[in-house]
Amino acid sequence: MTSTDRTPRPDRSPGPATVPRTPGPEPGLPTPRPSAALVRFQWAAGRLRGFARRPYRDRRSPAYRVRRWPDLTALCLATVFFWASLSPSLVPRPWYLQGIVGGITAAIGYALGSTLAWLCRAVAPRPPGEWFRTRCWQAYWLLAPVASVWLISESARMQRRLRVLQDLPPSLTWHTPMIALIALVLLALALLLARLVRLGAVTLIRLLGRLLPRPVAYATGALLTALAVLVGVRDIVYDRGIVDVADRIAAATNGGTKAGVERPLSRYVSGGPGSLLGWDSLGYEGRNFTGSTPTRAALTAWSGRPSRDPVRVYVPSTPPVAFATDRPFAAQAELAVRELDRTGAFDRAVLAVAGTTGTGWVDPNVAEALEHMHRGDTAIVAVQYSYLPSWVSFLVDKEKAGQATRALLDAVRARLAALPADRRPKLVVTGESLGAYAVEASFGSVERLLAETDGALLVGPPDFSPVSRGLRRDRDAGSPVWRPAYEDGRHVRFAQFPAADLARPAAAWEHPRVVCLQNASDPVVWWSPELLLHRPAWLSRPLGPDITPEIRWFPFVTFWQTSVDMAVSYGVDAPHGHRYGAGAVDGWAAVAPPPDWTDADTARLRAHLAHRKAPY
Repeated sequence: MTSTDRTPRPDRSPGPATVPRTPGPEPGLPTPRPSAALVRFQWAAGRLRGFARRPYRDRRSPAYRVRRWPDLTALCLATVFFWASLSPSLVPRPWYLQGIVGGITAAIGYALGSTLAWLCRAVAPRPPGEWFRTRCWQAYWLLAPVASVWLISESARMQRRLRVLQDLPPSLTWHTPMIALIALVLLALALLLARLVRLGAVTLIRLLGRLLPRPVAYATGALLTALAVLVGVRDIVYDRGIVDVADRIAAATNGGTKAGVERPLSRYVSGGPGSLLGWDSLGYEGRNFTGSTPTRAALTAWSGRPSRDPVRVYVPSTPPVAFATDRPFAAQAELAVRELDRTGAFDRAVLAVAGTTGTGWVDPNVAEALEHMHRGDTAIVAVQYSYLPSWVSFLVDKEKAGQATRALLDAVRARLAALPADRRPKLVVTGESLGAYAVEASFGSVERLLAETDGALLVGPPDFSPVSRGLRRDRDAGSPVWRPAYEDGRHVRFAQFPAADLARPAAAWEHPRVVCLQNASDPVVWWSPELLLHRPAWLSRPLGPDITPEIRWFPFVTFWQTSVDMAVSYGVDAPHGHRYGAGAVDGWAAVAPPPDWTDADTARLRAHLAHRKAPY
């Protein structure tokens, strides 16, 4: 068969009529646009893919000081510091304070990490390659957010456990997103402020470089920048900002009177009939102190035995002009002794000199416990050296506390020395918080305290108080710092649960006695700048009875945690935090009890003070 005889095969390819058609717009109609939401999604997905491939940005120009990507080393250290801040501390704290603590500590970590990164770049022969930097950033963005959320959730569990140890309900509101957001905002603000300062320093150095040699310009610019920051923080932010605002608020408060407090009718208290001090001159805390003095009828009703009207003398920080002098503390002391003479205070069984806090506050539990115990046969005298809150007084005029109290003690002891020995009242001293420091600073050592008084009740003394700090430092071997034993308890004993703690050790307890009420979880007792770099003894095992075993010490972090703890130390019940409740009853029963006082009387008075509404 030839080629011409072959029958052509039919074409098996589909013809035009059998080709499937893709649905589409009809000819002549416009092409539909994708929705706006789809466009935004596609744009975001593209940006996310690009960020995942290269999750950092290079600085566009070396001149950019503020608008540049964070340093990876600094950011990693900031994140680690934030994680450390989530650990529990002395007292439970609310979620918003946790965010503040986290932001502050993260900023500290960033500063340290930035310094470390700068040192590494200075000594490294060359910077790491792009591949290595990309993988490190990818690892950070993958691990840091997940770990942060988990650790914030774990911190809530640890806070609940701490609340149980301190007799609080375990329920807790813990806003994980808000904690992270607050910390991020504070970190960003701190970073922005630091970069603005650096931008200003670089600009100043550049301007000086036109007039001075380069090394001199650098040194001069750095020095001027440091001075500007120092002056700005001290004079503008501190003196004219924080302290000035606190002073104005405290001054306004000092001119008021607490609701329900009225001028006393007793002639035995300052501000009452015949007083050398007018009611209006006493200040807020002075009016609260004298205006809430229990009456003879109230003391008789409680004891069931005849009582006396207690003596309460209070001298404000600004005495009347007639007694003003270039020695204001001596003027206060002179006026206080005259007021004590007027009220017959030196004829009472017990005379107590009370140190005051920064505002001039005297703990009503301490005062009323002594007055109930002795059925009003007491006199309590106090002087105000400031009306500022204690934390401000600590910063600006801490020395005044000891100077004012020492002047008062010298004047009182001089007046007692003029009396026959058998007619002198017992002289005891007391103070809480900064008031305890005022008393301790007046003596300087426990030996002098014991030699010049008949006993002392110190409540929650701050770490910088010289007597209690020395007692903790020189405690007997084997005793923990939160419950130290000193010379086998011969004259001094510490207590958090006084009914049990004051009975230990079993050795004889001689007079005069010093009782120091000190809670293991009191941040006021343990706060110290040394926490920045040194692990404190109160974190050594065994821990205090209300301290969670999950507590840890971290450089810088523990300092800020304890600082914030002081702000919430009143949010727990006694005997935890900075709350001591009716523990003063047991303290006075040990230091200066009446001859016929019994343990049953102590328990009854403790219950009475614990369940009554505090007068102020």
